Amino acid sequence: MDPIDRGEPVGDGYGRALAGALRRAPGTLRRGLWTTARDPLPRQTWFGWLPHGHLVLLALVCAAANLAEYDRAMTVLTPPVQLLVLVQAAALVLALSRPVPAWWLSTLSLVLTTEVADAAVGPDMLWPWSVWGIVVHTFVVLLLALRVPPLVTGVTLLLTVLAGLGRAAVPSGLVHNEEVAGGALAFAIAAVVGASLRLSRVARNKLVEQEVLTAEERAMRTVLEERGRIARELHDVVAHHMSVISIQAQVAPHLVENPSEELRENLAGIRQNAVEALTELRRVLGVLRAEDPAADSVRHTPQPTLDRLDELLDNVRAAGLSVDVATSGERRRLSPGVELSAYRIVQEALSNAMRHAPGAPVRVETGYRAGGLTLRIANARAARPADIVPGPLSPGLGHGLLGMRERTAMLGGELAAGPTADGGYEVTATLPLDSPKDGT
Repeated sequence: MDPIDRGEPVGDGYGRALAGALRRAPGTLRRGLWTTARDPLPRQTWFGWLPHGHLVLLALVCAAANLAEYDRAMTVLTPPVQLLVLVQAAALVLALSRPVPAWWLSTLSLVLTTEVADAAVGPDMLWPWSVWGIVVHTFVVLLLALRVPPLVTGVTLLLTVLAGLGRAAVPSGLVHNEEVAGGALAFAIAAVVGASLRLSRVARNKLVEQEVLTAEERAMRTVLEERGRIARELHDVVAHHMSVISIQAQVAPHLVENPSEELRENLAGIRQNAVEALTELRRVLGVLRAEDPAADSVRHTPQPTLDRLDELLDNVRAAGLSVDVATSGERRRLSPGVELSAYRIVQEALSNAMRHAPGAPVRVETGYRAGGLTLRIANARAARPADIVPGPLSPGLGHGLLGMRERTAMLGGELAAGPTADGGYEVTATLPLDSPKDGT
């Protein structure tokens, strides 16, 4: 949490953060410098493994050039020098997978090479680092800085420079062409470039992670909004049934001649429970509508059923959509929840067709089966681009496919949606007559 959010002075908060970072620094350095963990250089997006191959080729070229440089500077190129030059070149290849051990190996090779060749190298050769030794170590530092924290990179740079200064300060029997500053500058540039690229990569990765989290939160919020909308719509359906139960319980004693006191008490209890359930239902609905400014405007609007499907189709036809309708089976009255969900699914599917496939003919099929209701809404390929839809769109009340899936799942039905072979789109839903029982 930010110091301002905690009500603390900004200076104190950041001071404590800095103190914490300093306390953690030794542990960070210990883990960063004393490790043999594998940390391979990732494959490049655009160039693939090509940079890895180039680095291997560079190591071979640098080894040959470094050997030639020492051969010119020494009377006899001794085997220890040859071995150390090859070891440093191998460190560059090792840096592709294990940057920290590679840095140690390259630094140790530089130090030992100057120790072994001290008495044999003349003034014509750069000292204590050869030109090609600097080139190899520069790339090793770069590969290290790309994958370790900046603090570790800075310490490795400091250790490298101190090793060079220490070796240059040791008295020698021969005159050397000492030049530590040039090599230190090359190493520093490589460290800065590598650390900058690493920080940029880390920032991009964090941004991608944040975008993923944001997308997940947005999806969850959309689901909750859709469920709240469905609950508000179903309130009227449930409230109607509870009101009917309350009225029937109140009227029932008058329909029976000389009803017993026990019957009166049971019916009164039923009515009381129905009234209490209605009260609680209104409270829940109030919570659901608290953050929806449009809820009050539709609070007393009757919820639509399939009886109003013809009215919906007339509206979308008036907006320019060509709709063909087919009904199979014996049309009958379904439960209010199924009727409402079926209407909304057709409405959302038509809205999506108008939005994404303008000018395409649409076919709406409803089938009344013994086990429930089937819906099929299919449109052909779009006749024109979706960004030039003429006339007003029929607005869906939910979030497209998400709303359809929520309504279908609520009733224990099935929904399938996807493109068709002719380039169109099809939505098919099966709504059972009876919702699944709890716990089954």
